[in-house]
Amino acid sequence: MWGRFSSPTRSMSSDVEETPDMDYWCEDWMSNLPKELLDVPLTHLAIPGSHDAMSYCLDISSPLVRSESDLFKVLDGLCCCLTRPTVFKWATTQDTLWSVASWLESHPKEVVILACRHFEGLSNALHHFFICNIKKIFGTKLCLRQEADWSLRRLWASGRQVLLSYDADVASRHADLLPGIPYWWANERTACSAINFLEWNKQLGRPQGFFVAGLNLTAYRNYIITNPKESLRTMTLAQWKSLSEWVKQQTPGSDPHSLNIIAGDFVGLLPLCPLVVELNRKLLTDKKQHTENGC
Repeated sequence: MWGRFSSPTRSMSSDVEETPDMDYWCEDWMSNLPKELLDVPLTHLAIPGSHDAMSYCLDISSPLVRSESDLFKVLDGLCCCLTRPTVFKWATTQDTLWSVASWLESHPKEVVILACRHFEGLSNALHHFFICNIKKIFGTKLCLRQEADWSLRRLWASGRQVLLSYDADVASRHADLLPGIPYWWANERTACSAINFLEWNKQLGRPQGFFVAGLNLTAYRNYIITNPKESLRTMTLAQWKSLSEWVKQQTPGSDPHSLNIIAGDFVGLLPLCPLVVELNRKLLTDKKQHTENGC
């Protein structure tokens, strides 16, 4: 998953859901935030995120993950011409590190959070190679772990634009890598079940620091087998209305029931980004009420 911090080139409004051009709305949302929010910790802002963004390079010959069932591995060995197209259709989403670095060069006041996880089969040598390449790509744009209370104003002053979470033990050896970011993943097929799971987590209270509420849906094997004409894309698009209505009701901030990063699949097709960015307007309302009450 990588959360892209960008910002609308015009003011936030209630009609964002109908806006088809995501780049128009979400290219520079951070630099266009009201000045009252520039000192708010990023952990208290509503941030749009993309789930499984680095699976863009998955192809038909990619190996199965080790956690896959033995039965499916046997089927894959016997008839990969049937299993591989199905896996490919349900597993791919979208983007890449070099394109992120290039985008940041032309957007010096935007910040991204990159969360790397699920390193199945990666040896210590490969971890080292991958981390070295990440540092080569982003260099001094990487934020240091000890700078815990990041706000946009502080990041702009330091010239740092990348917060990189690396969910593996080796992260503790690197001052510019953050530990894993909690991800609320429902592992459910329907929007209703996913929303119920997220609401249950909200009642337990928000984690410290960054955390992700995942809108991504999951199809079980029997559903995939019995619905050969469907894909993760068609399933997500069909249930977007329910998911988007839930997003509109959420609130960022420090409240125990508030949300931080809200991530989903196919964010280039669906207006998730402007919808999440719009939630930050609620922080302005809270600040105004706080001032009017004389606090």
